[in-house]
Amino acid sequence: MTNRLLDLPITPHDFVGQIIEPALDLLPARMGSIEARVMLLAIALQESGLAHRWQVVDLRRPAIKGPARGLMQFEKGGGVKGVLTHAASRDYAADVCFARGVVAAPAQVYDALDQDDVLAVALGRLLLWTDPRALPAADDVLGGWNLYQRVWRPGKPHPEKWAGNHAVARAALGAA
Repeated sequence: MTNRLLDLPITPHDFVGQIIEPALDLLPARMGSIEARVMLLAIALQESGLAHRWQVVDLRRPAIKGPARGLMQFEKGGGVKGVLTHAASRDYAADVCFARGVVAAPAQVYDALDQDDVLAVALGRLLLWTDPRALPAADDVLGGWNLYQRVWRPGKPHPEKWAGNHAVARAALGAA
């Protein structure tokens, strides 16, 4: 397992090449569509701005950690527990955890998320995989927003930022 953390903030281009691609390499090829890549980048931009590996609840005190971890901002009892237990993702999640040297248990995975960007994004892809609906087309901004809300269930969703983040994701991936 290679786990060199990039300095933050990182560019969308670096996020794709150095984090999304290695994360998707841990999963079946069918999970690596352009639609999946757009969603992963747009969600990471929405959740962490590619600038924080934990939830910053007070910008005046950014070292104080909120409940969400990783560039995808998973909570222990939410996304972490979800991908580790959902029938559609649990076996893949166990394989990803094994590959990244992490015990596939909520506490251990949660503790690793702000130390392993590839793990965080692989689990992000698996959270998308748990949704029974097909991924929206890469240029479907509203469909992407609906999927994000349905699967991530953000406490403070910031709909005013989504279209811009989605556009950045599409441009970074050549899907504009």
